Amino acid sequence: MGTILEMRGITKEFPGVKALDDVNLSVEQGEIHALVGENGAGKSTLMKVLSGVYPHGTYDGDIVFDGDVRQFRGIPDSERAGIIIIHQELALVPLLSIAENIFLGNERARGGVIDWRETNRRTAELLARVGLKEHPETLVDDLGLGKQQLVEIAKALSKEVRLLILDEPTSSLNETDSQKLLDLLLEFKEHGVTSILISHKLNEVSKVADTITVLRDGATVARLDCHQGVSEDEIIRDMVGRSLDDRYPPRDPKIGETVMEVRNWTVHHPLHAERKVVDDVSFHLKRGEVLGIAGLMGAGRTELAMSLFGRSYGRDISGEAWIGGRKANLSTVRRAINEGLAYATEDRKGFGLVLDDTIRRNVPLANLEAISDRTVVDPAREAAVAEEYRGRLNIKSSSIEQETVNLSGGNQQKVVLAKWLFADPDILILDEPTRGIDVGAKFEIYTVIRDLARAGKSIIVISSEMPELLGITDRLYVMNEGRFVGELPTPEASQERIMSMIIKSGGSK
Repeated sequence: MGTILEMRGITKEFPGVKALDDVNLSVEQGEIHALVGENGAGKSTLMKVLSGVYPHGTYDGDIVFDGDVRQFRGIPDSERAGIIIIHQELALVPLLSIAENIFLGNERARGGVIDWRETNRRTAELLARVGLKEHPETLVDDLGLGKQQLVEIAKALSKEVRLLILDEPTSSLNETDSQKLLDLLLEFKEHGVTSILISHKLNEVSKVADTITVLRDGATVARLDCHQGVSEDEIIRDMVGRSLDDRYPPRDPKIGETVMEVRNWTVHHPLHAERKVVDDVSFHLKRGEVLGIAGLMGAGRTELAMSLFGRSYGRDISGEAWIGGRKANLSTVRRAINEGLAYATEDRKGFGLVLDDTIRRNVPLANLEAISDRTVVDPAREAAVAEEYRGRLNIKSSSIEQETVNLSGGNQQKVVLAKWLFADPDILILDEPTRGIDVGAKFEIYTVIRDLARAGKSIIVISSEMPELLGITDRLYVMNEGRFVGELPTPEASQERIMSMIIKSGGSK
């Protein structure tokens, strides 16, 4: 079929950091080409160079697309060539309809007036191509994440895409929605669309990719032909520069007495008061224990965690929480923190970090009293704390003065963890702590979790990755449709057993 894209000798520098160092990438027409590497390896940066987010002149090297050297000065330039990028954070407007989102900036109009009949007709055709049955006038806000991802792809198709770039497209999806999306990529391949897939889920990469390019520390280290047979261990070895014999650090749990007990916890939806999102949940947590909560997307796990953490979610919350043998006051976030609770959100960009501020400013945020004199922050103590945690958690950055928005996903997650570790909680709730993070950074975070448990902290881990829960927890609760439907010591658990509990309790809504 021939080569559709060549990126030759791409070098991109930020202040104090060489993000890409003489990177080469070659993609064949009609293939699914996977781009893998640890967080900070340069994958997203390379794709931003390709799509014009970083315009010509801000990097060295050449982009050759369809045999011609291209100089994209912005996203409109690359889109005109048929190169469409779908970022990890979806760029949809929630309160607009599907049709309005798909044709935003690319309106179907006659004489300056939008032709809604044509817009809706064309939208219906595009939705059919991605397997969505929703009406074009449905609000995006009323769709689940899986369907929103498909709307983004429909939007790409509306622009006559020739090269589709997907940055971590399944990181927020459950297994069913992930499989649908991967099947769609294979279908597009049949119709001649070329795809570049950035993903940390190596099992997915192995399923669909024809070729894999591996980046490490901003450089190309390997190009693998999947048709010759490539193992996950081989990919990992290229990604991290070493073999990860075990994906999870060895554990020797020392579990003590019960430190937290939640009784009959019920939470109603903040907008639809008649709907219970957490329904009469009771559980306990022990000292030094890593407790997992498994469940499908929409089971109510995040709603449970946020409602416990200072009633950050929901209304008409009832039930009791006991910590250290006495009834706890969790009525506000500050009171929850004072009770020894911390919650590291799954949405690190939206709620976990102040993105346009530095590592130095972010790390002490949950415990400013510890670096202040009479409510005035001491800059020297602030810097010392940030430097200490940057070292402890191996946060890769040019300095503590680097803005968190410019860190890789894994390093952003480490800053979120550092923030809560400095607050010194007794109970730490981690919601999807390794979402969108590579295997090397995952191992580091698993090690932090293990060491915290060894030090007597109690940890609740919410994760959509069942192998992760089976690899790092001591005990598991299974949640479905707002209720706990099973409890297992982790050594007795398996993915099949967990799914069986969910199905027997009524499946997923």
